[in-house]
Amino acid sequence: MKRLAFAALLVATTAFAQTPATRVADDAKVIDRVAQASKKDLPRDLLRRIVDEDVDLLRGKKSDGTYQYAGYERLEASRISDSFSIEPKGGEDDLRRIELRGEQTYRLVIGLPSRRMLVTKNRRLWIDRADIEYIPQGGSTTKVQSVKIGAWLEPGTSRNVDFDEIARQATVRVFARADKKDGYSNVVLTLIQARIFDHPDSPFADAIASLKAIQRALDHSDIASIRSMSSRVMRGLGAVEAPAVRTIDVIAPRAETATAAAPSADVLRELQEIEDLLTGNEAERRQGADRLHQLLRRLRTAK
Repeated sequence: MKRLAFAALLVATTAFAQTPATRVADDAKVIDRVAQASKKDLPRDLLRRIVDEDVDLLRGKKSDGTYQYAGYERLEASRISDSFSIEPKGGEDDLRRIELRGEQTYRLVIGLPSRRMLVTKNRRLWIDRADIEYIPQGGSTTKVQSVKIGAWLEPGTSRNVDFDEIARQATVRVFARADKKDGYSNVVLTLIQARIFDHPDSPFADAIASLKAIQRALDHSDIASIRSMSSRVMRGLGAVEAPAVRTIDVIAPRAETATAAAPSADVLRELQEIEDLLTGNEAERRQGADRLHQLLRRLRTAK
């Protein structure tokens, strides 16, 4: 079974087209063949990485993290968080600065846990202000937004600070101090990352929807759905397969033509090593899957 899946991957790596549509169609063929040959050993992590790259490719991902056929909206996709301990010292003007960085963010959440440890109650914290230094989506110039808060934050509560714009890159700095009478306090800073949405007028909208369905099917090892959606991607992107009943005259290729179409000796040697790893133990299979993924990326970018 592993040799069948490996053979499909070998065929797919011999020549990659240069356009996003044909590259993704080629990957869909590989995913379909691997899913067909898999039993309980579906390489979900490897296939998920391939699908993630294909989604970015069809969205037209740019070097700055933005997309030609997609954008970001103020709905939560994920979070970046860090916790800090603020100790009381100095006077009321002696503020402690804490900092957090993130990408594709639109909101800061300042939160005080109810407890510092499992049994120790947390203490209130004075939040003076939040300074946000960011580069907006579609821009290249750094902007600064300063939000005055000037209030005590009690344990078990939080305070939201929305950015003026969705930030491609952002650094937030919060200035706070603990109450001398109460002692130190723990605070958690969280950056909410924006969700990607696909433009409805994208020429690849249907293919992207199918790739998203493959991502969900991979979570449940749903072979039937993976194969169905892979076929839909191939059809939608114009992948054409030879009719099963067609009769073709086979003519031996010229020596130079066969040499040009075949993978290089280095590629064949590396594929053989990968095949050996994929038939080994669990650790070797993971190593083989990683090496195969790296080889696919190199072949895609080769001119």
